Amino acid sequence: MMTVTAPARLPLLIFDGDCAFCTTSVNAMKSLLPAMPASSPYQWTDLASYALTTEDAQSRVWLVVDGHQFGGAAAVAALLRHQPTAALRALGWLGTVPPWSWAAEAGYRFVARYRHRLPGGTPACRMKP
Repeated sequence: MMTVTAPARLPLLIFDGDCAFCTTSVNAMKSLLPAMPASSPYQWTDLASYALTTEDAQSRVWLVVDGHQFGGAAAVAALLRHQPTAALRALGWLGTVPPWSWAAEAGYRFVARYRHRLPGGTPACRMKP
């Protein structure tokens, strides 16, 4: 997690807009989560204003909220911690505590690596080695 000076349009979920799996996942979260923040493909986002690089954005999803950046599994956990439902908030907090945070990060990396093979994925979703 990094602290940044970011524009006032927070919170923002930044994802890979070229990846059909990522786009499908963000759209699913919009319908499933009561408090879904604004989202933007990194390709349409001024990443420098969030102290992110293109390489950062290509490697993982980012949630920027309250001047903090959360990437990968930490972004998902932070997203859950900001929900109005106690059960979702509890899952978000659990995702920050080892060994659950380790498992969440391993799961996130696995999904990110193979997202081109998952439902909704396309060859454009393949991450660079």
